[in-house]
Amino acid sequence: MPEIAEIARAVHFLRIHLVGKRIASAEAIDDANVFGKVGTTGAAVAAALTGKKVVSAGTQGKYFWITLDKPPHLVMHFGMTGWIHIRNDKTAYTNYFKKMEDGEYTVWPPKFWKFQITTDEKPAVEIAFTDPRRFGRVRLVDCPGEDIRKHSPLVENGPDPVVDKDRFTEEYLRGKMTSRHVPIKALLLDQTMISGIGNWVADETLYQAKLHPEQYCDDFSEAEIKTLYDSICYVCDLAVEKLGDSDQFPEHWLFNHRWGKGDKGSSSKLPNGEKLQFITVGGRTSCFAPAVQKKTGRVAGNAKTEPIVKEESGDEKAPPKKGRKSTGKAVKSEKGEATPAKGKRSNPAATETSKSKKAKVEPAPEDSGRRRSGRLRK
Repeated sequence: MPEIAEIARAVHFLRIHLVGKRIASAEAIDDANVFGKVGTTGAAVAAALTGKKVVSAGTQGKYFWITLDKPPHLVMHFGMTGWIHIRNDKTAYTNYFKKMEDGEYTVWPPKFWKFQITTDEKPAVEIAFTDPRRFGRVRLVDCPGEDIRKHSPLVENGPDPVVDKDRFTEEYLRGKMTSRHVPIKALLLDQTMISGIGNWVADETLYQAKLHPEQYCDDFSEAEIKTLYDSICYVCDLAVEKLGDSDQFPEHWLFNHRWGKGDKGSSSKLPNGEKLQFITVGGRTSCFAPAVQKKTGRVAGNAKTEPIVKEESGDEKAPPKKGRKSTGKAVKSEKGEATPAKGKRSNPAATETSKSKKAKVEPAPEDSGRRRSGRLRK
């Protein structure tokens, strides 16, 4: 999922190519997920954009927006696979385009587009929002442009470590950590606490701070809290400064070595010989260096070292837990047939046709070299 640096990169290109220009035409597909699940339609989005001048573009964590000269304004979230494409400009990481088929880059609109706009200048700027898996969200917010962060969904999210320096303070982080009782990794991923930190940023900040990901957030010393705060600011500031271009990340970052889980030939070690380990905390895979990130307090008891379930998106998640014993109620199979609960006698033929598919546990695919962020680079 795109994290704080990727969103900053998208907004960077929107400010260069779109802010200050008027939208001559807009077109949108009426996608029930991307638009419908946040209470709007493709037609409404297209109508709101057509003829409007783009006044500004902004970001808060994993959300970003454009404000127009008249409301409503557009607030977007990339979900798992969303991105902003600008015709004749490579807004994303170079390897993203290398994976495209010959000639695909020149096709416009791009594959999986959800809405596209054209400015009224000559030559016109053409921009498209794409999302293959349709977990992204595009909504309309009817309010004065300067008040957009006072409205949902932005108001429910915590401060952005880069944008909100006045709100994201050491005191703020200390208050959140001492008032909760969850693994520190889970707290960092909670967008209502801090906006923009995803899986790799959380792992990086904890590695830089030398803190164990499964230790409870309310069981750190004052010095450790300060170290974590400084680490969050350092990692987020630098990642955003580099616009998420992982080629420019420091060599000593965990990011450059954390992607080898399950790969043939991968060393699962840092260049200095420190061993890396993968555990699941809060349902997410965490990479850490045990020799560096030592436990100094109480830890969650349910974190464990396990293989990774590779979903279609490539996102790393913990394997599914074993199901509880049946309560005796019948359940429906994928074919819609009633299946007797475990322990009850049943028709063998009916049971055979109603077996549910199980999640497949596989190692991560091979990668011949250093992993780069999937869609970041000029």
